[in-house]
Formats: sequence, structure tokens, C-alpha cells
Amino acid sequence: MNRRGFIKHLGLGGIALGLSSLPIELLAGLKDDDFEKICILHTNDTHSRIDPFPPGSKYEGLGGMAKRAFLIEQIRKEEEHVLLLDAGDTFQGTPYFNLYGGELEFKLMSEMGYDATTLGNHDFDAGLDGLVKQLPHANFPFLNVNYNFANSELDGKVLPYKVFQKGSIKIGVFGVGIELNGLVPDKLFGDIKYLDPIINAKKTSSMLKNEHDCDLIICLSHLGLKYEHKKVSDVILAQSTENVDIIIGGHTHTFLDKPMIVNNLNGSPVVINQVGWAGINLGRLDITMMKDKRKNRKIFTPVILSKKTIVK
Repeated sequence: MNRRGFIKHLGLGGIALGLSSLPIELLAGLKDDDFEKICILHTNDTHSRIDPFPPGSKYEGLGGMAKRAFLIEQIRKEEEHVLLLDAGDTFQGTPYFNLYGGELEFKLMSEMGYDATTLGNHDFDAGLDGLVKQLPHANFPFLNVNYNFANSELDGKVLPYKVFQKGSIKIGVFGVGIELNGLVPDKLFGDIKYLDPIINAKKTSSMLKNEHDCDLIICLSHLGLKYEHKKVSDVILAQSTENVDIIIGGHTHTFLDKPMIVNNLNGSPVVINQVGWAGINLGRLDITMMKDKRKNRKIFTPVILSKKTIVK
């Protein structure tokens, strides 16, 4: 993107973050080499939807993992730095799960080159044994910071976070999950203990920023977008933290027409996105970050342009 195109992008509905610290005179003096673009692709609640929806259904012809794979491949040809993420509930919803127990889902996600996912409540539908059995078919990490897996079969098999290097940009990604008690039968999740997602999100995001020196911090959340009552949600998490930049959400199957912007504890914007369910939409966030030559760091995100791309 050239300088004129970049500035034009700012004026055409891009979500501007941190622009008050970037005078237009400064932008006008920058070159293409002063920017790094990151393309974040994401899904949530795909629920074993391997094939497109059948004729006569509400979403006839939409979705399907082969179509998603083709679209991801095309985007990777166009973009140098792509991160492919998922917000949980890969399992349950079609006979493929009943027949193969999740093996096919993880194999296909691995073929697509997913970088990370988190755990949703339906990922425990075959119990801990069933989930652990399928993990070898996934060549991407599962991330969660608010489940204590000690004394469970998942102990040591789930990471709290992962740091990715995309060009000159360091990206920290972590996951949070919903309370399983009352939502999933006890026998299916065993001795997994639920921990406060806000406390652990704050702790992890602070560590990613201050110890790992991450330029961008992403939370993969299966808490749900928001609720009428005060149940913890993506909106509450955004409002209650200081260092999370983006929340890729799931659980509530919310089709957002555009990303939601919520201010955090410091009054800085947090981008929240969720793209429905069943792989009908592929979410996309294009992030342009500027290199600060004086500090040899990045000034966070002049532009985040999104969008869900319908997989037809």
C-alpha cells in the first residue's frame, strides 16, 4: 500500500486506533517500508460442518471446509503475513463428528494451516478421552489460560499462550474459555478447574507485552460476545483489561456485520470480532502497523479493516 493509499484507507471507514498520536504531517512523510501489514483470518463455532449446507436449508450452499481452504489459500497468495486462528467449538453438529469423533475436523484444519485455537464447551462432547484421542491429528496448539488442567488428561497438552513472529511484528495469542460446570456434564470434563478469565487474561496479556515485548496481543475467547446479565463476556473482558488489542470471539454464534470497538480500562480501543457459526463466514482483520524508528518498535495500528468473508 502506498502512502496515498494508506491515508485514503484511513478516510474510508477504517477503524482508526491510536491516530491521535500520529499527526497527519508524520504520516505524510512516511514510506511503504515504514509499515507492516498483518492479515488475521479467523473462524469460530465451526461445529463439524465439513460440507456446505444442503439444499433447502436456511444457509443453503454456504460454508464447507473445502471452500474455506481454497479461500485461505488465495488470501495467502495475496498477503505476505497471515495468521489463521479459531475460537473453539470445532466439534459436534453433523454426523461426521458422530462417525469420526473429531479426527476429520482436526486433520482438515491442519491441512489449512491453522496457527492456533482455543477450547469451546462442545469440544468436550466426547469427553476428555475423546478429545485427547484426537489431539495428535492437530498440528496446531490449543491455548487456554483459565482452565486448570492439573490432574486431568489434558495436563501438559494445552498451552497458555503462543508468540508468533510475522515479519517485524511480534504477536502474542492466548485463549480463555467459558465456565463448563452446568454447561457440560461433569463426567465429560473431569477434574478441569475453571479459573477467573479476567484475572488470567490481565496477567497473561501483561506478561506478553512487558516480558515478551509483543506488539499486538490477541485473545481467542469462547466466553460469548455479551449477555443481558453480568455474566463474563468478551465485552466485559475488553472493558476489564489493559493490554488486549483484539478479541476473536465465539460461543454465542453472533454474526457481526463489522467488528465491535470497546474501550479498555485505559480508554484505549479493543477490537472484538465474531463471525457466526458453522464456517459460513471467514473473518478477516487487516492490520497495518507502523515502525517507530526512534524506539525500534511499532506504533499500534493506525488501521484495522475487517471483514467476514462469506464462504460460498
